Amino acid sequence: MVEVEDKFCHHLEKNEARFLAYWRKNIRISDSDPYNDSVDDNGKAMFELIVRSLKNPYQDEQVKSLAYKVAIERATAEVNISEFIYNVNLGRSIIFQTLEEIDLSVKSLQPIINKINFYFDQFIYYAVFKYTELTTLQIQDKSLFIEQSHKDRLTLLGQMSSSFVHEFRNPLTAVMGFVKLLKEDDQEVKYIDIISHELEQLNFRISQFLLASRRDTNSHQQKEDFDIKVLIDEIIEFVYPSIADGDVVVVTEIGDRKTVKGYREEIRQVFINLIMNSIDALRTNEGKKQITIKTNVASEKEIDITVSNNGPAIPNHVQKTIFEPFFTTKELGTGIGLYVSKKIIEKHNGKITCFSNDEITTFTVTLHLE
Repeated sequence: MVEVEDKFCHHLEKNEARFLAYWRKNIRISDSDPYNDSVDDNGKAMFELIVRSLKNPYQDEQVKSLAYKVAIERATAEVNISEFIYNVNLGRSIIFQTLEEIDLSVKSLQPIINKINFYFDQFIYYAVFKYTELTTLQIQDKSLFIEQSHKDRLTLLGQMSSSFVHEFRNPLTAVMGFVKLLKEDDQEVKYIDIISHELEQLNFRISQFLLASRRDTNSHQQKEDFDIKVLIDEIIEFVYPSIADGDVVVVTEIGDRKTVKGYREEIRQVFINLIMNSIDALRTNEGKKQITIKTNVASEKEIDITVSNNGPAIPNHVQKTIFEPFFTTKELGTGIGLYVSKKIIEKHNGKITCFSNDEITTFTVTLHLE
């Protein structure tokens, strides 16, 4: 067996230049490959490794080292690994095609053929493994870069939008003030109530947007004790045009114990959101449209305020994501109303939940009593 291996190795060494020249002529490699010049060196190194491995114990670390070198070149050049695999298998085929030139039987050569196949397969395995590892890292790095760039653009866009909305609020406040003065001077001005209501709604939406975009939402506010019933009555009066337009009946069942402590204007925004959402949900109802607002003292320190409507059910999968930012089922919705509401309630150390079936949809807000 040793004599057969020696004879085979002598054949390979004697024809090395011819084999490599034929291999180089027939391999596939792109002209734009920056590592084009190293192909000859890699091919020669692999050929010599095969010869050494046949003479001595298998050169595993050397094969792995060369495979990793080639893989790094392929990954750095960002070229497909398929050309490399084709070229390696071409080298194997060239060696096998010359077996007939050796005066040895196929039976005696079979163990050597098996070894050569093993060495080539190992070389391909190590190279593809390393190449896959490197390209995966490259993809992850690119994804992180794209994600960070996207976040940076969103942050900039958010800052620009917040600045724009804030600047928009200044003239809006002035217009609202002059409309109020106009209403006081002349109660008979046509459509003045509609104009005033729409401006209030616009101001509410701006406040909602600013709440969603601002980190510190209570720097200009002070917590206070306030009556939930009084607050709900104010909100119903505020949204009354929408209630009337939607032909909705609002029923309130507010208990005796109803004073809570918190940021009144923010809690007001939460219940405006919930009531307006209920009005929107009831638009498709053909029969009675009803919103029910109740309070229930859950414990000595907590109160539940529920806003229910008899509109269509909210699907289970929607209930799981309904408080996520920018999620909306409305054609013209912004998807920030419930998100802002959740942020506000959680800032008050409370919670907000949703339950819905074919009969009723209920949003429950839990707040701390005074």
